Amino acid sequence: MSTNTIEPPVPGGAQLAAPPNPHHERRWLALGVILIAQMMLLLDATIVNVALPSVQADLGFSDDTRGWVVTAYLLAFGSLLLLGGRLADAFGRKNVFIVGLVGFAIASAVGGAAPNIETLIAARAVQGGFAAVMAPAALSLIMVIFTDLKELNKAFAIFGAVAGSSSAIGLLLGGVLTDYANWRWTMYVNVVFAVVGIVGALALLHNSTEPNKPKLSVPSTILGTAGVFGLVFGASKAETDGWDAAITLASLIGGGLLLIAFVMFQKIDRHPLVPLRVVADRNRGAGLLTLLLGQAGVFALFLFLTYYFQGVLGYSPIKTGLAFLPMMVTVAVVATLTQSVLVQRLTMRAIVAGGLIIGGTGAALLTQADASSHYAAWVLPGLILAGAGIGSAIVSAVALAQMGVEPRDAGAAGALNNVSQQLGAALGIAVISTFVATANSNYLADHGSAAVVDATVHGFTVGYWWAAGAFWAGAVLTGALIRGGTRFHQESGQPDPLDEIVGGLI
Repeated sequence: MSTNTIEPPVPGGAQLAAPPNPHHERRWLALGVILIAQMMLLLDATIVNVALPSVQADLGFSDDTRGWVVTAYLLAFGSLLLLGGRLADAFGRKNVFIVGLVGFAIASAVGGAAPNIETLIAARAVQGGFAAVMAPAALSLIMVIFTDLKELNKAFAIFGAVAGSSSAIGLLLGGVLTDYANWRWTMYVNVVFAVVGIVGALALLHNSTEPNKPKLSVPSTILGTAGVFGLVFGASKAETDGWDAAITLASLIGGGLLLIAFVMFQKIDRHPLVPLRVVADRNRGAGLLTLLLGQAGVFALFLFLTYYFQGVLGYSPIKTGLAFLPMMVTVAVVATLTQSVLVQRLTMRAIVAGGLIIGGTGAALLTQADASSHYAAWVLPGLILAGAGIGSAIVSAVALAQMGVEPRDAGAAGALNNVSQQLGAALGIAVISTFVATANSNYLADHGSAAVVDATVHGFTVGYWWAAGAFWAGAVLTGALIRGGTRFHQESGQPDPLDEIVGGLI
């Protein structure tokens, strides 16, 4: 604890040096607190996946209902992110961050004690809502804590590495808790994370406010939230009901139209939920596009590999989690190398596009795995290459999509960052799952019902190819968008003609 002391006068009337800023001195500890919270949020996107069979056996619900344990979280998380980002800007980032932690902990405790599926799904939805409040605040806190650009880049690299590997860690932790404790601990463990985060936030963070605090616009909030909800809900229904189902089409079309109206309204709204100046930059747009397409590929791989390990190779939940461990390690190692070595030698275009190409190659290798394949033959190399792609391209995109944003818009930019990831995950899983199901059905029709295992593997192979396609499409598009010569450790001060065109349009 610091103490106040009286300093003697300085000879000659010289001014005393300003006392050190304790918040700045403890900035790396503060980053640790933010990482704990962010890991908790991303773990929950996957931690329940491997526990679902145990949850279903305990609470007794149908297969159709099972998916909503995951979907309820992603639906609330994705649709409320835009609002959550503006709350952080309007009411203080530390305040909103702590409120999110407290709410998430309470919802997790209720979910862990759930006596029936209805309570569990409701708790998951509330978790997602508070995650949407907390996630943008976490990213905007990093931007105001780290004032040195090189340190900010390093902080974003660490943040991205944690974000990139958290989903895989969730699979491992979910398997350990399910095998050695109980599925309910996949919920209760969040309370531990949250308590650590709350204590750390109270001790290490300070509430930053902007002189020109934004006000919340009710019309913008309704349009933005409803639009994202429609897209995520429609994608979820497509996975279960099909793309031609009335509810799927109505949700997707309605969500798309609402988002178009939302963008148009931001041009005339005095207090826009997402100021269009936040997206009027081709580098930032490339970062958001990388997150959208990259997460579509990543989450599809996680889903189909989990089914492949347990359903085809017969792995236990914990063995399934351990199978993802090489990917986690690769993400962390490559993210560190990217921040310390690659950014000094390569442009952002080379890092992001190259990483997406490598990630797509990893997904392509997975297409060679069948029911008799050894893990080390095709799966392990594919996981390592996919992890390398995540550790370079997607980790860098987190920073690219946030860099150069005005402090007053930090929360809104953080929300867009997270919206891109959530939409990518939801749409990627829904779209690619449809192709997988169709390929599975066609294989059974051609080879008979006895070829169930082969049909399953064939479906997964199609899914891996589509995941690779998402990576490679991202490489082409972002390679064209990122300004030439842009480097991670500096910001370009030169105006770009395409930026001026985009700015004029929006």
